[in-house]
Amino acid sequence: MEPLLYGLIGRTLGHSYSVPIHRALGNEAYALYPLEPEALGAFLTRADVAGLNVTIPYKRNVLPYCDRLDETAQQIGSVNTIIREPDGSLTGYNTDAYGLTYMANRAGISFEGRKVVVFGGGGASLTAQYVANHGGAREVVVVSRSRADNYENLERHADAEVLINTTPLGMVPNTGELPADPERFPNCAGVLDLVYNPSRTALLFRAKELGISCSGGLSMLVAQAKAAEELFLGRSIPNSAIERVLAQTAMDMQNIVLIGMPGSGKSTVGTALSRLCGRECVDLDEQIVQQTGMPIPAIFAERGEAAFRALERDQAERWGKESGKILVTGGGIVKDERNYYALKQNGRVYQIERDIALLERAGRPLSANADLAVLLRERAPLYARFRDVVLANEDSAEQAARNIWEDYHAYFGAERAESEPAGAARAGDLRKSDL
Repeated sequence: MEPLLYGLIGRTLGHSYSVPIHRALGNEAYALYPLEPEALGAFLTRADVAGLNVTIPYKRNVLPYCDRLDETAQQIGSVNTIIREPDGSLTGYNTDAYGLTYMANRAGISFEGRKVVVFGGGGASLTAQYVANHGGAREVVVVSRSRADNYENLERHADAEVLINTTPLGMVPNTGELPADPERFPNCAGVLDLVYNPSRTALLFRAKELGISCSGGLSMLVAQAKAAEELFLGRSIPNSAIERVLAQTAMDMQNIVLIGMPGSGKSTVGTALSRLCGRECVDLDEQIVQQTGMPIPAIFAERGEAAFRALERDQAERWGKESGKILVTGGGIVKDERNYYALKQNGRVYQIERDIALLERAGRPLSANADLAVLLRERAPLYARFRDVVLANEDSAEQAARNIWEDYHAYFGAERAESEPAGAARAGDLRKSDL
């Protein structure tokens, strides 16, 4: 008998994290199946298809291929989970509704009595409308480019209290985009962004800056996967598995970013950390050297600091979109505020500190002949702005690397989540850590 096929179908799946999530939930056969529209029908009729998740743009396209729909999928008009029954027929489900409800509850965002604006008009939007209405929203408005309510007349709905983004705006690789600035909605008390990569979208950055409760889509992705796997495997999975897999996935996705004064040992610590955890270490200065074919001092001498900062900005933008890397940055990367968003959208930032007398100067154009105490005073507020943690590089690079790795594990609580039950207190703890 041929192995049964489980997996995710969609058109572009290169940035999906569904495989490790489903495998962590016990489905080792789960895989990605990118499909062009003309291949959808033939794929769904394959006899070896046992269970599928469905993503953009096929959540409504699969409806005609389903012999029956569960009540939730029928009411929503969108399917994201398909099961082949013993008689060969297909049943369509919507586990996204469960996932979005979990996401909102986990973030402490209620729809009860509130006006909700949903950005986007696709299959995910139908789910968001359903969840908001079932959560007791007093009004649900859908905003999209092709509707009467669109991005040109958002002032009609300035009284919105909850915003839900169901569009791909802000998703890797097109990070930095957002459907609308939450500041345009003075009564806004909650923002939910279904995008999960990067973990901090431009929409979430703005919400946090405004003090608005918010959540990215990773918790929804994991929760709906748990509901889908219960259908795939025919058994109940405890809710504690959601938090366990969520913590592990968030930890795997994030970059570890090293900042600090020139000569503080970032490159050496990054290399030691790479040996310790097996992650690729990317030195942004080395990337610039490879790109230009020039050493850093020559770039400063021949092109000037502004030209170097532009190159540095490009590298921060490029590598900040990656996942699971160690990123070693130059000492002055904090001078451009835009790098804050590039590095933190998918990263936890560690400032490496070292006694000024021990800082290396060779090959560093701005510190070679500078008063390092003055330079540190100038940059200290910028390092404080960027960093999540400050760690001393005093004993050895290996010890500093161990300290970073221990903090990184503790921050995400990946090990702790394995033995703790899900609950309000646990969800609150994780929410504070901004997974």
